[in-house]
Amino acid sequence: MDGGGHMSGMAAPPSNMTHNHHHMMMHMTFFWGKNAEILFDGWPGHDHLGMYILALALVFFLALFVEWLSNCNVLRDAASSHHRSTAVGLLQTLMYAVRIGLAYVVMLAVMSFNAGVFLVAIAGHSIGFFFFGSRAFHKTTPGDGKSTDLPALNCC
Repeated sequence: MDGGGHMSGMAAPPSNMTHNHHHMMMHMTFFWGKNAEILFDGWPGHDHLGMYILALALVFFLALFVEWLSNCNVLRDAASSHHRSTAVGLLQTLMYAVRIGLAYVVMLAVMSFNAGVFLVAIAGHSIGFFFFGSRAFHKTTPGDGKSTDLPALNCC
């Protein structure tokens, strides 16, 4: 630091961060508590239990939806009747892009290092797999080479 209080060769932090006493600190280890920032700056906010619960529910349902997309068979009948038309291929690609995008959103939420977010993401994926991917509710036709519309999720 030089005599003026500035670090030599380093940029000073933005002035709005130095005077904001409620600015959230980014955690680099898991922590418990409702005071977290999940996905967006300032959300769910400081001391807002209801918004924290809403954020947890959102992460849970996003993870559940990713599992549904990973194991759905919506396009199977359309693909067999149209002999793999371009429209079905484009719809399948769109579904794949949505699934990957949502999987990354769940991953970014987990990167808040909030233990509650981590647990609901695991619960959403696990319950989603149980209902949509496991043998408990999933019926496959013998000799069917493909049981879902989309390939396995390999990004996370």
